[in-house]
Amino acid sequence: MFAAHTLESAPEASRAAMEGATRAFGVLPDAVARLAASPELLTGFLELSRKFERTTLDPLARETVVMTVAVRNDCHVCVEMHTAKLRGLGADDGLVAALQEGRALPEGHERLEAVRTFAVRVLACAGGVDDADVRAFLDHGFSERNALEVVMGIGTYTLSTLANRLTRAA
Repeated sequence: MFAAHTLESAPEASRAAMEGATRAFGVLPDAVARLAASPELLTGFLELSRKFERTTLDPLARETVVMTVAVRNDCHVCVEMHTAKLRGLGADDGLVAALQEGRALPEGHERLEAVRTFAVRVLACAGGVDDADVRAFLDHGFSERNALEVVMGIGTYTLSTLANRLTRAA
């Protein structure tokens, strides 16, 4: 139903983003090719993603947020892409498997488990997290800024996971 666009078939406003993704990945990812039908969605997601990468959350914490959203929203392409990113960051097999399965992280990953748990709570109550859950997150060395950055990651990757599922990106 949703076409996987090429540079030639995509709307003009999507082409620069498609070229950038091709340079970054060595090939044009199917998700980018499909999201190109909406230049606003494609470029908006890519910009939000770049901004999320510049937050004060460390790379493994950011990937914990992304994987939590991807697993919750059943976005297989996102789980696959971010599993590779986790491995590139040196994440151990136990951490990766727990994130892929949406379960508590293994011993030794308490700080990342605080991120995962907080993200799950934000999603479960649409941001209406109670004070105890916020405090539990902050007690692991995170800040109020980090809490808002988790929300940013949830929003950014909810956008991509839902769009990827709608377009049947592979």
